[in-house]
Amino acid sequence: MTVSLDEMMAELRPERRRRVEERTTELIAEEMTLRELRKARELAQASVARELGIGQDAVSRLEQRSDLLLSTLRKSVEAMGGSLSLVARFPDRPPIELSGFAGRETGG
Repeated sequence: MTVSLDEMMAELRPERRRRVEERTTELIAEEMTLRELRKARELAQASVARELGIGQDAVSRLEQRSDLLLSTLRKSVEAMGGSLSLVARFPDRPPIELSGFAGRETGG
C-alpha cells in the first residue's frame, strides 16, 4: 500500500512536523530561478527593468535564459536589492568565496 506524503506528515508529532517543514523551506530557498527570486522579492518585471535600464520584455527573456554572464546575473540581483557572491564547495574543505568574479569591476 502506498502512503502519501500528507499521510506521513499527519502521523508525525507536531514538533517533528514543524522541523521538517522548516527544513523544507530552507531547501527550497537554497535554489531558485531568477524569476522565482524576483517573485519571492515581490517585484514586478517592470520594476526590475527600470532598475536595469532595460525593457520589461528583456527581463522576461533574461529570466528564461540558462546561461548568463556573471556580470549580468550580478546586475539582476542588485536590481532586486541583493548582492551576488560566488562560492566554490569541495567535499574535503569548507566553502570558499571566490573574489574578482561577482563584485563590481574597477577600472577600464
